[in-house]
Amino acid sequence: MESDLSNYRKSYEKGDLSKANVPENPMELFQKWFYAIDGAHSEDEANTMTLSTIGLDGFPKGRVVLLKKFTYEGFIFYTNYNSEKGKAIAKNPNVSLSFFWHKAEQQIIIKGKAEKIAENISDGYFETRPRGSQLSAIISPQSDSVENRKVLEDELNAMDKHYEGKEIPRPEHWGGYMVKPYEIEFWQGRANRLHDRIRYRLNADYIWDIDRLAP
Repeated sequence: MESDLSNYRKSYEKGDLSKANVPENPMELFQKWFYAIDGAHSEDEANTMTLSTIGLDGFPKGRVVLLKKFTYEGFIFYTNYNSEKGKAIAKNPNVSLSFFWHKAEQQIIIKGKAEKIAENISDGYFETRPRGSQLSAIISPQSDSVENRKVLEDELNAMDKHYEGKEIPRPEHWGGYMVKPYEIEFWQGRANRLHDRIRYRLNADYIWDIDRLAP
């Protein structure tokens, strides 16, 4: 099988990005871009991001997860700590996050260190999840092989009956990570492939250095 995609072409002309006009802290620019996208295209889940880790087999792997909170300190998402990504983070906490918002012709690439958040914060978020999502977090051996879907559905139904009329506790193997960034790159598509790329890098004095990268 062969598919030639060389004629797929698009001119990016929806915005620009100047080093002279960006804030000193990249989280302020992230917030500005995020809420602009979320306000204009809320149906697209602006909080969808690709998390890349180095697996136990030595290979990088990216998968889509959902950003659930961001602060000046970092980016928070939730997962099963015993999953493939959880085991990868336990061995090597250096990860990458990337956002691509095609309607605005923008992407953001983040390098950082993933750390487990406090248990009470994970508890608080878990309580806000729909009941079905809470049950799935308990019964799913995420990333492990399973015989078929029915096995999972049967366990979900059994767990649902077990907790009927009861509050569902957060399982110890499920919770949040915060990715604390040390490098954030903002990319704005431009005509003729001369894209704007502004990179922030955290220096030894915890001040963000800002430079422009060639496209």
